[in-house]
Amino acid sequence: MSQHITVVDYNPLWAKKYEEEALLIKDILADNCVAIYHIGSTSVEGLAAKPIIDIMAAVQNLEKVDDAAEAFSKIGYEYLGEFGIAGRRYLRKGGDERTHQIHIFQTEDWNNIGRHLAFRDYMRTHKKERDEYAKIKKVLAQKFPYDIDGYCDGKEEFVRKIEKLALSQFDGTWDKMYLAARNVQKKREISPLVEAGGVSAAILTEKGNIYVGVCIDTACSLGMCAERNAIANMITNGENGICRLIAVDRNGKAIPPCGACREFMTQLMPDHYHSIQIMLDYENKKMVTLGDITPNWWI
Repeated sequence: MSQHITVVDYNPLWAKKYEEEALLIKDILADNCVAIYHIGSTSVEGLAAKPIIDIMAAVQNLEKVDDAAEAFSKIGYEYLGEFGIAGRRYLRKGGDERTHQIHIFQTEDWNNIGRHLAFRDYMRTHKKERDEYAKIKKVLAQKFPYDIDGYCDGKEEFVRKIEKLALSQFDGTWDKMYLAARNVQKKREISPLVEAGGVSAAILTEKGNIYVGVCIDTACSLGMCAERNAIANMITNGENGICRLIAVDRNGKAIPPCGACREFMTQLMPDHYHSIQIMLDYENKKMVTLGDITPNWWI
């Protein structure tokens, strides 16, 4: 039986359904999972959509994803491989009346990762286009209730137009920084007295380069925070100007730099430290400046 296409008004429960499913996916992908995102229409508050939860995961290795196909099958997913897009792994749950679908890419595949995030973020911030898209989808769902090709073809021109516009305005730098930090984040034991990788960080320099680092924890005070490790990599490569910083804890959440790292950055850029942007909440893109959290420097 063909898929029954229905478009319904936005449901706040979609966000909760994504969070529940994301936990299952992270558990299967384990250390291979670098990041996971709610994408597609159900991720856009106020946008009517087919009630299908679209999920995108970025991983270190697609071959390891292939090895996990059976585990995905156990939680109800069909594993369909690339399914028309090179470098992707596509999975769907629910058969003809599917409820979830997953798109998995390697972290280096920024073209695919970036276009999904750009379209989502544009729709979240542009009500006129969001309402127009909802109207188009509702009309097409009524016209092609059992013809997914007709439904998709009908909205193709609008989607491509918005995707092009979204990409032209999209600043995916924070997303690139987050992926870069997460890609090196793996807790490991270096020796009986030294551990590393529980926290990671990425910095963006004034020249537009991204440098990463992980925390190094020791049995005494000789360790190094991930932020200072990333800054050390920057200095080693001949740069000394920081524009942005994100530090990520072991649960994938952005965290503020510690006091020592704030002091290090202020000493590194005493005349300009106040303008360094710090990511505090990656999911909701909440930022502060180093000046905001270090208002009264001692010098």
